[in-house]
Amino acid sequence: MAAKAPFKRSAMKLHARKLKVALIQKQYSHDSASNIAANSEAIHDAAHSGAKLVILPELHNSQYFCQTENIKCFDIAETIPGPSTRLYGHLARKLKIVLVCSLFEKRATGLYHNTAVALDKDGSIAGRYRKMHIPDDPGYYEKFYFTPGDLGFKPIKTSVGNLGVMVCWDQWYPEAARLMALAGADMLIYPTAIGWNSHDKPDEQDRQMDAWTTIQRSHAIANGLHVLSVNRTGTERATASKSKIDFWGSSFVAGPQGELIARAIASKEETLIAELDLDRSETVRRAWPFLRDRRIDEYNGLDRRFLT
Repeated sequence: MAAKAPFKRSAMKLHARKLKVALIQKQYSHDSASNIAANSEAIHDAAHSGAKLVILPELHNSQYFCQTENIKCFDIAETIPGPSTRLYGHLARKLKIVLVCSLFEKRATGLYHNTAVALDKDGSIAGRYRKMHIPDDPGYYEKFYFTPGDLGFKPIKTSVGNLGVMVCWDQWYPEAARLMALAGADMLIYPTAIGWNSHDKPDEQDRQMDAWTTIQRSHAIANGLHVLSVNRTGTERATASKSKIDFWGSSFVAGPQGELIARAIASKEETLIAELDLDRSETVRRAWPFLRDRRIDEYNGLDRRFLT
């Protein structure tokens, strides 16, 4: 009997799944119309560069109004669906992109949220995420404006994948990133507005930015996912106040092992373009099976504020 021929792998190679993304890092003024026009121009440029997923920073239609507590700022809020979802939805449909926006949502009279919206390439609202962790620090008085989110940590299903969208202060919490990953997110996305207080000294500024980058890269590593974090840049001064924030830009894309794929500089408007290899998560999670080895039977207490 003739010996069987040795098994041979197919010579056919599978095409890697690639996704070009754009992170729009901008400086904003008190003129919402000019902000929206600048956003629209940047979105067009990103799409013409081949980006299929475009992400804007936190609360991008206006300056960061949470530097002070001012009831007039509630006039900025809008419903979802509303004017901005129509405008940006039209752009998404026209350019055939998925677009992640960040809006001041008026849910009802006296009830407001800091809400991210994903618009699919047909212009429809694929889903929304309401910011869960609400800060209250000097220059970041968000508890005055925003009710904590109530939609949970659920990825938004779009034509380019399941987007684990969260917002700014959420980026410091490993529990949030983990829950998004466990719910099937293909990547973690953080529209952001973060910067330095005018009283921070240079060494403190360096520590803060390094911590901000490190914690998000750790989410990428722990969950085997890409992380996309897009920030504002430039200095914004609060109206009728001495308060100001120097937003530190530095938007970045990290890979599933925390590797920096692309990064913007701190002090310049920039549309950061990067290409994601969507098969990397599969490869990394096979080598580093953190989800397999979690001791879920021993994590009692994580749902408590403190254990003593």
